[in-house]
Amino acid sequence: LGLCVSRASASVLNLNCCLVLLPMCRVLLAFLRGSQRVASRKTRRLLDKSKTFHVTCGVTICIFSVLHVAAHLVNALNFSENYNEDFPAINAANYRGEDPRKLLFATVPGLTGVIMVLVLFLMCTASTYAIRVSNYDIFWYTHNLFFVFYMLLMLHVSGGVLKYQTNLEEHPPGCFNPNKTLRQNMTMPKAFEELFPDYTTECFPQDLPVPEPFVQNNLMRICSEEPKFQSHFPETWLWISGPLCLYCVERLYRYIRSNKPVTITSVISHPSNVLEVRMVKDDFKARPGQYVILHCPRVSTLESHPFTLTMCPTDTKATFGVHLKVVGDWTERFRDLLLLHSNQDAEILPIFQQRRYPKLYVDGPFGSPFEESLNYEVSLCVAGGIGVTPFASVLNTLLDDWKCYKLRRLYFVWVCRDVESFRWFADLLCMLHNKLWQENRPDYINIQLYLSQTDGIQKIIGEKYQALNSRLLIGRPRWKLLFDEIAKCNRRKTIGVFCCGPNKISKILHKLSNSSNSYGTRFEYNKESFS
Repeated sequence: LGLCVSRASASVLNLNCCLVLLPMCRVLLAFLRGSQRVASRKTRRLLDKSKTFHVTCGVTICIFSVLHVAAHLVNALNFSENYNEDFPAINAANYRGEDPRKLLFATVPGLTGVIMVLVLFLMCTASTYAIRVSNYDIFWYTHNLFFVFYMLLMLHVSGGVLKYQTNLEEHPPGCFNPNKTLRQNMTMPKAFEELFPDYTTECFPQDLPVPEPFVQNNLMRICSEEPKFQSHFPETWLWISGPLCLYCVERLYRYIRSNKPVTITSVISHPSNVLEVRMVKDDFKARPGQYVILHCPRVSTLESHPFTLTMCPTDTKATFGVHLKVVGDWTERFRDLLLLHSNQDAEILPIFQQRRYPKLYVDGPFGSPFEESLNYEVSLCVAGGIGVTPFASVLNTLLDDWKCYKLRRLYFVWVCRDVESFRWFADLLCMLHNKLWQENRPDYINIQLYLSQTDGIQKIIGEKYQALNSRLLIGRPRWKLLFDEIAKCNRRKTIGVFCCGPNKISKILHKLSNSSNSYGTRFEYNKESFS
């Protein structure tokens, strides 16, 4: 039973170790999302589940690894206690009663298995939500142990512990071997005593033909030779070599692509600890809604973080930018390096001072669900706090030209705790609002700003923000009424729902999107999820 369970669990592990790497091939996913090869929106939306698929494979690997280890612990005990001198080739133990710990720590399969269990334990525990939130560095560094895990996995299957018989025709299971039986002083079957009285006490002749009556009676099959065993051909590398090579090639391509540092053109410090970085890079192209991975060697040699693009390069300008909220060690050190005087609220440096910026490398861009926001006729975009960043690039794109996209109506809902946070993109919202009014399309975008916590200031400071002050509401959105209103105004249409914010808001929107309504309107839910 132990051998059967270990073999079955090993097959499941082979499959999941193969699949778990595919969702991490970001370049491949971005290519599939942006190419015409995946024309169906429903199929493209499946790519948004890449992180969920990766986590599912990881959990499956953990579960079946426990099952695999438990089965091999039973196998080690059985090999030791049930050692059979007749078949030394298939015994992992060297003698009866051998310490099972020797099989676990003194053999290549055993030792590599123990180390893989330790590596998997570190990766699994460091991937929990509590550790990722409290100390992202631990998650980052332990997760990169996957390469060690795969190298050990290659060695683990090369031990050849499990074997199979190669001469089943010459030595079928349950066959009778006269020579072996006589040497062990076992009782000769009565049929053989009557047929071969002269060979009851000496070796059975190898070339003696088997009596026809005995064969016809099917009493017992006679072995023509001793059983021969051979180690199973290791199949694990057939499963993981393809995805592992694909992942390594992609990482090499990403390293070459991001090897040249970008040119930082400006750094702006916004209210509520938000930093905007604008930069330029040769031949950099991106679509609205995509994200990049920033790496600053002076902050951390190995660590890098994803940030959504808030400004994409266009045909007329090559500048692109990101907004990042200073909430951790990495962002704090990054901010201190970028700002010459950290106590200043804003700073835009001229070109001759560019040498004072640290080297910054950009990997990407990579795809995200928000690329689909422009492919719906009607879209509902909901942002919570700094979660507005994916929609900023969409709004910037619409400011350049909105007529070339399928989108004809955009509901934009932004919820913040303090009024100062709205100033991150207040200028952008006002410019887009004024442009649509000038082009006689004021109904193109519906802006709703919600201030969840008020301190008495109920309007955005500045005369130029009058258009937004009339859309600023105190409290939280009444989501059910909002969905009913949108469904009523867009009967029998498919509306894309996009959310980037707290999980509480996300769960509410997901539930409402799956609810039916009396207007025949269908809501398709999308959520930001970095791979």
